[in-house]
Amino acid sequence: MRSYTGVLVGNLILAAFAGLAGPVFLVVAYVAWAEGAEWFWVAGASGVGAVGTAMIPFAAVRSARQEFPRITRRNRVEDAGPAYGDETTVVWAPRSPGGAPGARLVRADVREASLVRYSPEGGASFTTYGGDHDPAEFKATVGLRLWVHDGEDTGEGSAGRGSGGREVTEEVQVPSLCLSAVTAGRLAVLVDPPDAPTPGRVTVLWPRSLLLAGTRTCRVIDLDGRVTDVTRCARRQLEQMRISRSVGGVVMDGDLIDLRRLDATTAARYAAVARDVIEERAPVSEPGEEARRLAEFLPGEEGAFGSVPRRWSRRGGHLVLARFLSLRGRTTFQDHGPVLDTLLRVRPADGSPAYDVARRLTVPMNYLAVLHHTRDVVLRVGPGGRSQVVDWARTNLLAGVTTAQVIAPDGLGIPLPRRSEALWPLMNLLVAHGVSNPTQVLDLREPRMHAVSDAVLDLVRGAAVKVDGVRL
Repeated sequence: MRSYTGVLVGNLILAAFAGLAGPVFLVVAYVAWAEGAEWFWVAGASGVGAVGTAMIPFAAVRSARQEFPRITRRNRVEDAGPAYGDETTVVWAPRSPGGAPGARLVRADVREASLVRYSPEGGASFTTYGGDHDPAEFKATVGLRLWVHDGEDTGEGSAGRGSGGREVTEEVQVPSLCLSAVTAGRLAVLVDPPDAPTPGRVTVLWPRSLLLAGTRTCRVIDLDGRVTDVTRCARRQLEQMRISRSVGGVVMDGDLIDLRRLDATTAARYAAVARDVIEERAPVSEPGEEARRLAEFLPGEEGAFGSVPRRWSRRGGHLVLARFLSLRGRTTFQDHGPVLDTLLRVRPADGSPAYDVARRLTVPMNYLAVLHHTRDVVLRVGPGGRSQVVDWARTNLLAGVTTAQVIAPDGLGIPLPRRSEALWPLMNLLVAHGVSNPTQVLDLREPRMHAVSDAVLDLVRGAAVKVDGVRL
């Protein structure tokens, strides 16, 4: 497990080599002064050397903060803007093409998805673009087999796949922030009209697909001030999207659409949808998710129970859970994920009130692919609670990017379902006893596991294991 100090020292050494000219100029200035050179030569060499030398620690600290983004007290946010509830998740994704004039906005169900290619050339470094929020280089190309519903889409999930539409197979480039819409299996698409140059062509609207998938939450405030949560209400959201498209767009403040701020005609159309469309919420993920899962093929850390440095554990280091409230794309990317401006709500382990923090983070693509299931992240808290850092290995295991398994002392393998409720207490148990397990397999036959073997089995066998609210 890396530490901030280790990363800082490494970057300081690299910065010293890169900025070696600064100290060299200082030496040259000293030699020139000792030999009685003209004052302006001495002053010029001294100035260049001083600036170059001062840049070494500055560059090292800056790169260490970017590479190892700690969360400290200065990242706390007192006023986060819109009222973000605990279940709120706002994803500010890049815009999609507008489609041909007269194109119909309909729903498409993803029957199958496969990764075709993803091969940027940035490596571990950060790549920044000017003015382009969605470069093709950092998009995964995905092969999709879609069932595109007609304009009178029932929005009733897989029940309507057999009629009222057509199957389309094509390769598309998916923005990293929108990968979860593919896994969830519900997309908002535009279908070009018959008189268009490309009749019947399908264009995926990725930000709207996040809404339809339920990754981005959505609430509506009606004219009487009543708030209604319409997350995963597929039919109603489709109708709202059509209204918004017809009037040129409706602003969402956080995850809110406030009808009191709209013109009377548009507000009345929204209110009519609320009155006429009555439906049950769509599932978190449409049936057949295994045929759409991309997380196993995308870059990012593999899920694990996590390493536990002894010094960190003995001095009071522990784990806490946080939840993404907001993710906003930027123009900077790494190969394994985009750099995002994030807002997290941290839930302290001691039961004290939760608080919000704002931090710029590189979010792995394999985690983004399952964002519709969970927005929780695991934070590793330093001794004394002065700083925290996202532990992506533990986060990805908890999020269901990979599955876990416990091997009992008698050799019996006990698989844990994705997002099992037993995972979080197991991670904390291992941390409390200072036991590292940097894989997703917890083998109780190993000698180092003897001290926690009985407690692990009690947790696995006694926990109410649920996946997406379903008791198994």
